[in-house]
Amino acid sequence: MTTTHAFWLAGRRESGLEAFEVHHPWDGSLVGLAGVPTEEQVEEAVAAAVAVRAEFAATPAHVRAAALDHVARRLVERTEELARLVTAENGKPIKWARGEVGRAASVFRWAAEEARRFNGGDAQRLDTDAGGAGRLALTRRFPRGVVLGIAPFNFPLNLVAHKVAPAIAVGTPIILKPAPATPLSALALGEILAETELPAGSWSVLPVPNDRMPALVRDERLPVVSFTGSGPVGWGILDSAPRKHVTLELGGNAAAVVLADWSSEQDLEWAAGRIATFANYQAGQSCISVQRVIADASVYDRLVAKVVAKVEAQVTGDPSDETVDVGPLVSEAAAQRVESWVDEAVAAGATLLTGGKREGASYAPTVLADLPAGVTLACEEVFGPVLSLHRVDGTEAAFAAVNDSPYGLQAGVFTHDVQTAFRAHRELEVGGVVIGDAPSYRADQMPYGGAKQSGVGREGVRYAMEDYTYERVLVLTGLAL
Repeated sequence: MTTTHAFWLAGRRESGLEAFEVHHPWDGSLVGLAGVPTEEQVEEAVAAAVAVRAEFAATPAHVRAAALDHVARRLVERTEELARLVTAENGKPIKWARGEVGRAASVFRWAAEEARRFNGGDAQRLDTDAGGAGRLALTRRFPRGVVLGIAPFNFPLNLVAHKVAPAIAVGTPIILKPAPATPLSALALGEILAETELPAGSWSVLPVPNDRMPALVRDERLPVVSFTGSGPVGWGILDSAPRKHVTLELGGNAAAVVLADWSSEQDLEWAAGRIATFANYQAGQSCISVQRVIADASVYDRLVAKVVAKVEAQVTGDPSDETVDVGPLVSEAAAQRVESWVDEAVAAGATLLTGGKREGASYAPTVLADLPAGVTLACEEVFGPVLSLHRVDGTEAAFAAVNDSPYGLQAGVFTHDVQTAFRAHRELEVGGVVIGDAPSYRADQMPYGGAKQSGVGREGVRYAMEDYTYERVLVLTGLAL
């Protein structure tokens, strides 16, 4: 019998009048059904969140921290079960799915720590001028209001954690909308949240269909929108809610730069291995997967041979197989889009070095060289297991190539030179620069977000907490300072 997964309305389990199917991307099998809340149930969840705002904001830090610690522990305890659920609904290889559960646990653990130390206040003397004699300003942060968190399919548990954990940490209610393709991980997280003593109404997990999302985005009772997903949808949210506090993480066209000083055999082996792994580890469905490799001419030919060999060594197949590195994309339609972009590039003159084949929702890890500037692959985020190789002369040309993109999420720079590292930090128009590794590295406590078309605002636990709150100053008068 197929399981119908209930959703979570104001902290309690509910079922709707309808449900939609969730299928395994690898073989199309039915994984489960997700209940869909009615419009009346969505309204109840929003009203409950608004009603509990003051109570939740006043919850002692130790209560919120204890709830977050509980979630972190339970995620660890349920790692295998949750990892297999992620694999089933997303198609992510099981070894990477286990890593995702571990990262989600880390997010909640960090949030618990931040909840204990966040918002202690900042005191400032105002008697620096005569008119401020006897006055002291105390600045603290307070929640902006109920958060609408909209999560993507590619990290169906960890990116949900990045919406929910910071909200609990600051004491602001959240309405979470998981991706329709992958709602089951978020609903399982709801089971764990329901074990805590958080106030009723402080959180809901509602698998609302995408065509009903605009109404939630426009709802004035939800003053904060945190969205991770595609550019057109994200910018559409910002345009439709210009007076709200909106954070957008919209993807990228991440480059790995290999400079002339990264030239030993050991150097190039490391770079090639990291590039091959992180161009393909989520079937390329990561906003910071390696899409462009920009290599100095002095190392280009040696690097290309190593990259191609290591890409061809990636094990593809059934994501439940422990040895598999690369599974299917989230759907056959997604794989067909990747296929069409590669075919366009090859027809325009790109050289196919390996890959370029599709079978159902799976697309073979693919490497291209001589990519023409005007093709879609050169301009947009492929979100698939495809990378292109580019030869440049010198650091200045390499950095110019990185910046020659409408996106700017993260970049990786392989160099041993500390001055070049600081130059990269100064000159590259991205949200994060990783030295000595691929651009795909992310620690969940660091600020994460981009420049240009990659979005606005930052994730990372403390940085999201700041986005969910605003500063309010208290001026005390008549003090003997």
